[in-house]
Formats: sequence, C-alpha cells, structure tokens
Amino acid sequence: MMTAIASASVSPGKSQAEDDMHLVDLWLRGKSVHSQEAYRRDVNQFVDFVDKPFTSVDLKHLWNWVDALSVKGLAPATIARKLAAVKSLFTFAHRIGYLPFNVGAALPIPAVADHLSDRILLVDSVRRLIAAEPVLRNSVLLQLFYASGARVSELVNLIWGALVPRSSPDGLLIGQVTLLGKGNKTRSILLPAGTWESIQKLRTLEEAAGYAARVHPVFRSRKGGQLSRQQIWRIVRGAAKRVGIEKSVSPHWLRHAHASHALDNGAPMHLVKETLGHKSLVTTSKYAHARPDDSSALYLKI
Repeated sequence: MMTAIASASVSPGKSQAEDDMHLVDLWLRGKSVHSQEAYRRDVNQFVDFVDKPFTSVDLKHLWNWVDALSVKGLAPATIARKLAAVKSLFTFAHRIGYLPFNVGAALPIPAVADHLSDRILLVDSVRRLIAAEPVLRNSVLLQLFYASGARVSELVNLIWGALVPRSSPDGLLIGQVTLLGKGNKTRSILLPAGTWESIQKLRTLEEAAGYAARVHPVFRSRKGGQLSRQQIWRIVRGAAKRVGIEKSVSPHWLRHAHASHALDNGAPMHLVKETLGHKSLVTTSKYAHARPDDSSALYLKI
C-alpha cells in the first residue's frame, strides 16, 4: 500500500511516489492552513485507495473510489468535496505538464442540494444565543463571529493588535478588526459600537491578567495560548443548545447570518462581499470595492 502523502521536498531522481508528494505540496502552496489539511486528508484517502502513482491513474480508478465512498455511507456533500479536491489536483498536474492529460476532467462532481436556508439563524435566535452566554470571552467570540462574519481560522489567530478604535461616519466611537483570511489576504472591518464595547470589557480583564499585549491571542485558552478550532466549535454549539436550538449549529452559521441579515437591512451586496472576504458574488461585484468608512457590520441591529 502506498504511504499516505505527507509534506516533503523532493530532488530530481527520486521515486515516483516522492514526485507525487512534491506535486501535492506544489498544488497546496498558497492555500490556507485549514484548506491544506482538509485537501491533503482527502488526497491521502484517494492515494491509499488506488495504491498507484498518479501517472497510472485512469478514469476507472476515480469511479471506483466514488463508489467506495458511497458504500461507506458518506453524505453526498462530503463525497462531492473529496472528489473536487482530487479533480483539482489532477487539473493542476496536467496544467504544469506533470501528467499528459487530465484524467479527472471527464468525471462530473455530483450535484448537492443547497440547504443554506436551513443554516441561517433568525435575528432573534442570534440575539438570544449571545445574551445567554455567561462567559464574557465566549460572548465576545459569538458577537465577533456575527458582527464581522469571520471564519473560524480568522478568529483562532486573532491578536489584540488587530483591534483598534475607530469613529463611525456619524462620529460614534466604534472599532475595527483586521482579519487574516484565505490566501493570506487581510481585510479590515468596522464593528458596531455594542460589539466594540464588549471587546473593551474583555480587554480590561485580559490586561488585569497580563494577556492583552498586541501579540497575545484575543481568545485564549486556560493555558494562555489561542483557543483551538475544536474548542471554538464547542463554544458555539453549546451556546446554541443553551437557548434550545437543537440543530448542529457551527461558527459558520453566524457568518451566514451576518450576510443574510445585513442584506435584509439594506447593506449593498458588494459591501457584504468585501466584508466577508468572498472571491465573487456576481460579475459586477468583482469591480466594486467597499468604502473605507463603511462596513456591512454596521447594518446589523446589535
């Protein structure tokens, strides 16, 4: 059985398996840490299944892998994600000349039903979820997920130096958070006054404990380091259950809620796009940029 792909650098003359490893490293370069982990895991599973070098993989092997995933009972969305990762790898391999043809091009990604509407919390639900959280750190985490539309990885890595005071267009004292997003791209988001006030309360507590320097994590664990992705998921899920929401609420639900509620309250679509760091919404929105004195977060009723 071929060893699962791991990070490595390869010199000319090495084995086919090592060349394949190097190809995967090149393909993953520039992607976020979370994306790299997920894509590498999916590709590892494919490599272990086919037990062949990439140059020997044909369409039959891809079909067999998809069938095996279905037999395991994986959800259609999960299968589609894994297949998309492998297809992307083979597209890259063909584009750089590593493979003579793109073996994955003929294999369609199965259609997946869009259940986004089921993952958007009502405004009242978001308010109750935040209000019922008894721990200040966790309450600020929930507020910032909703107010900024941040991804989990962006708040995991958030440091105090990325939060600065600002004034709103009408002169109110608010704040600004700078997030490091996908592709190491940063974006700065204005925050509503209520969210900024909660952040300052947490900062005061952290200063008293000696953990509010610019480089310290905003959301730290009991050991002093940053909260893990798993800890943050548990905080969000626990907050939802506390107010009687039985669905498997994840942090990304608050990002969905930000987009939906901001648009409902009149935020321009291009402003939501820029605030959330989306690559694209529609063709015209590619050429529209958020105003430096505005943010879709300011359209939320917090």
